[in-house]
Formats: sequence, C-alpha cells, structure tokens
Amino acid sequence: MTQLESHNGYYLWKYIPSSAAGGIFATLFAIATIAHFYRLFSTRTWSCIPFAIGCIFELIGYAARTSAHNQTGALMPYIIQSVLLLVAPALFAASIYMTLGRIIRCVRGEKYSIIRVNWLTKIFVIGDVLSFVVQSGGAGFMVEGDNATTGQNIVVGGLFVQIIMFGLFVVTTTIFHLRMRRYPTTESYNVEAPWKSTLHMLYGVSVLIMIRSIFRVVEYVSGQNGYPLTHEWTVYIFDAVLMLMVTGAFYYWYPSKVIPAPPESAAYSLNTNSKYGEP
Repeated sequence: MTQLESHNGYYLWKYIPSSAAGGIFATLFAIATIAHFYRLFSTRTWSCIPFAIGCIFELIGYAARTSAHNQTGALMPYIIQSVLLLVAPALFAASIYMTLGRIIRCVRGEKYSIIRVNWLTKIFVIGDVLSFVVQSGGAGFMVEGDNATTGQNIVVGGLFVQIIMFGLFVVTTTIFHLRMRRYPTTESYNVEAPWKSTLHMLYGVSVLIMIRSIFRVVEYVSGQNGYPLTHEWTVYIFDAVLMLMVTGAFYYWYPSKVIPAPPESAAYSLNTNSKYGEP
C-alpha cells in the first residue's frame, strides 16, 4: 500500500495524491492542448500563444501529480505541479487581455475605453507578468520546509495582484461594453465579427479565473494544516474543473474572427476566407 513519505524530514504532501484524478485531468488537458494548438496554427491568431502554453502547463502539472502518487517524498514532481498549476492561469489571462484589445479595435471603439487602447494590453500584460513572476518565486520557496510560510505569503501577494488586475479588467470591459451599447459604432454592426459573443466569453472566463484565484488565496492563507491543503478534492473542484471550463469556453468562442481594423482606416473589413478566419 502506498504510504506518505517525507523529504528530509518534511512532508511535501498532506495526503497521497490521487493517480486516477491526476490521470483524468492530465488526459483532458492534453486534449485541450492539442485543440488549442490546432486553433492557434490554423487561424494564426498569435495573441493566443500564451493561452496554448498555459494548456501545456496544466497538462504537465497534472501529469506530475499523477506520478507523485507513488513518490510522495520526491521533490521534482511536487515542484513541477506546484509551480505550473499555480501560474498557468496567468498565461490564460495574457491572451484574455489581448482579446479585449482586439475587440475594441475591431469595432473602432477606442474612444469608449477608459484606458487608452495602445496602453490597455501593455498595462494588463505587465501586471500579469508581475503576478506570474511573484507566484513562481513564492512556489519555489514553498518547496523548502524552512521557507514554506514565506513562500505562501509571496504566492498570496502574487494572487492578489492577479485578482486586482482581473477586477480592473472587468471594470474596463464593462464600461466599454455599456458605452458601445449606448453609442454603437458603424463597425459594431458587422454581423460577421462575433465581438459580442467574444466579449461575453471574456466575462465568463474572467469570473472563473477570479473564483479560482480567490480559492488559491484562501488555500494559502489557511496554512499548511488548513482544510484546502489537506483535502485534495478542493484543488480539483476549485481549480482543475474551472480551468478546464476556461479552455473549453475560449476554444468554442475563439477570437480568430475578431480582427483589429487597420490603424490607418476607419473602415472594418472581414474576409472569412482569409488566413485569420475560422477553420
């Protein structure tokens, strides 16, 4: 029977990770990874590269959890799953932020954005990168028994950065949306550019990632002996399932048809047979 093992006298895991659950989600994220890379290269929507990489992180993370079932004292599987599953949503967020910029330019709604469009993507992505770096650094500290508490605090700080950026993103998106509904631009009537459904998708995935980030904050604030870190089902319900839903929604409402209008022209045109069209 598999037993919980220590690493230099420190228990990395508070339970024996389920190989079945890990295997199921590794398989599901493998499917998501293949699907998103197919979408990425067939539509050449390069702003979605971070999202596809995030799918790889999820896949490797759950594969590492699966392998940890029989080696709970091994450091490498624990590090891999801790870091990759923690930061993968930050990569999803990068593509989500860039998609809003595509939508605004697609409908020529730059004047309705509370943040100048040239800066909008930069601001959110920089905040996202900061969150990514802080969370990665904190996760690195957490694998060391003596610095586990410090690592948790750093991770919580990175998660708060992510939550704040998502909050600002939702506010920016909502204000833009309300202004567009009140004073629609000529380009917004282009029925072939599904900017409305794409915008609704952004709301949905943003809420899912926000819920997941709040869960992670609760998880780390509760400490090593808190309920979330000592019960494995919580990470699957409040992280794995939610992130799988994010990959599914983003794939279904892929932003490949939401094409930014050329800067030098106020007219928006869409060629559905172009290299940017849906497959």
